[in-house]
Amino acid sequence: MIVNQAVYEHGRRLAEPVALEDTYEQSRREGVFAWIGLLEPSEEEFESVRREFGLHELAVEDAIVAHQRPKLEFYGDSLFIVLKTVRWIEPDERIELGEILIFVGDGFIVSVRHGEPSLRDVQLQMEQRPDLLAQGPSAALYAIVDRVVDDYEPVIEELDSAIRETETDVFSPSSSHPAGRIYELKRAVLELHTVVAPLSPAVEKLATIEHPLIDKDMHPYFRDIHDHLLHASSRVEGFRELLTSILAANLTQASVRQNEDVRKISAWAAIIAVPTLITGIYGMNFEHMPELTWRIGYPLALSVMGLACFLLYRQFRRAGWL
Repeated sequence: MIVNQAVYEHGRRLAEPVALEDTYEQSRREGVFAWIGLLEPSEEEFESVRREFGLHELAVEDAIVAHQRPKLEFYGDSLFIVLKTVRWIEPDERIELGEILIFVGDGFIVSVRHGEPSLRDVQLQMEQRPDLLAQGPSAALYAIVDRVVDDYEPVIEELDSAIRETETDVFSPSSSHPAGRIYELKRAVLELHTVVAPLSPAVEKLATIEHPLIDKDMHPYFRDIHDHLLHASSRVEGFRELLTSILAANLTQASVRQNEDVRKISAWAAIIAVPTLITGIYGMNFEHMPELTWRIGYPLALSVMGLACFLLYRQFRRAGWL
């Protein structure tokens, strides 16, 4: 459905049109452009917008179905860009994806939103910059892309914090096993990589392309977004490598802990074997065993067992097995 319909003339908002046809007619005037926002429209709801503004059928199909990868395409005299939004879900430590698909043409910009976030505050902020909004639809496009990219930063920080906690956990003396958490974080990082990496070349193209729909004065603004994307992409790539190293370290630590457990079990088994051996010998019912008649036989056997166990225990402690 249409959630926003506004017309701007030289950066100033005009009275809101009553009908979509009026919006289109006003956008035909010099220095005027229309900004239309839709939220998860059906094919029938989007048909009137497609018809009025002459949007390409392939791009319209992508906008309705969604689930597209970030990209920038040109259809005749219009531009179509797909953006992925991200939101960090704290309890589950996962990323929730949304999608914004934008059509830019002569005198109009149409945004189709699937999921969070709302673009209302973006529009209100731009209305405080009529000098920038006077650049036309490309200024509105910049505002949306800039907000989407800015929203990547908090998610990256949350991921960074979670990865640092996991790294500390792996090398802590406790016997925790964070392998499951590592895999979940790797999944989140891979999802974020599929969001950030494809968008970088698209924004770079907006920052350099000579096209009637992109005002030259907006190139520095898109270059600034591209710089932020490069930084974000670099950090995400670093997360991928770091998590791979953490997972390898965790497997090594688990192997070391397992070996330590085996050594402890072996050491205690060796200590217990000595008294077991002695009691086993003297538990045999043979008649001619001279030690059985010794008055000090019993305390001597206990003393030998205790001394042997003590010596073995001290040796294993020195060797680090216990």
